[in-house]
Amino acid sequence: MCFAALSPAMAELRLTPAQAGKIGQRLWQNECAGTVEGLTSWNKGEDFPSLGIGHFIWYPRGVRQTFEESFPAMMAHLRARGATPPAWIAETRVCPWRSREEFLADQNGPRLNSLRAYLARTVGLQAEFAAERARRALPKLLAAAPSSRRAGLQRQYDAVATTPQGVYALVDYVNFKGEGLNPAERYQGRGWGLLQVLEEMKPVKAGPGAAAEFSAAARRVLGRRIQLAPRPESQWRAGWFSRCDSYARPF
Repeated sequence: MCFAALSPAMAELRLTPAQAGKIGQRLWQNECAGTVEGLTSWNKGEDFPSLGIGHFIWYPRGVRQTFEESFPAMMAHLRARGATPPAWIAETRVCPWRSREEFLADQNGPRLNSLRAYLARTVGLQAEFAAERARRALPKLLAAAPSSRRAGLQRQYDAVATTPQGVYALVDYVNFKGEGLNPAERYQGRGWGLLQVLEEMKPVKAGPGAAAEFSAAARRVLGRRIQLAPRPESQWRAGWFSRCDSYARPF
């Protein structure tokens, strides 16, 4: 697959339909094991459903929003690209399920069946949305960082973005663990988002080696998260590290 040229200075991550389709399939596999059923999930112990190939969050009314809610923005992107959603969701501004039990009871009902079908046929457009999130992350990181660190962050980001696997790594990691700017997403003051991975990276030249170093840095950052977590998270280690390993493989 040939990726459109990316300006190292801008690192725009603007995808062609073919690129979006392939990255979308990877995201779908990472988050949902590539299954249609996995497109609508509500994990045990969580207060919200996770929907689409990127398990985009949709908060029920009144739930404290610890993580970034992304499903409404993703749906707005799909509608703007001409993908008309099922009528019921087009008329719904808030998550209609108040609990995991309500959601699971509706799993084989018309609402979730129609939503899964819609999400399964808009994989590329969902990947476009995820890529846009990764593209928008860089200016936020640079704005939040001390001036002395901005050039280094820019160089690391641009180095990773010069190969297909690097583009996939940036898109997937921002969707997976966020930008790293949310103060609520810290254990003992240490975050685990894109910012922290870029800071963790050793200096590297643009090319496949940059994606490999991003992969290794992501493993180190997530390993540290597991060590600092207030509750056990070691059960996630194998899956998280396997996902990070995929960033170093040719795309």
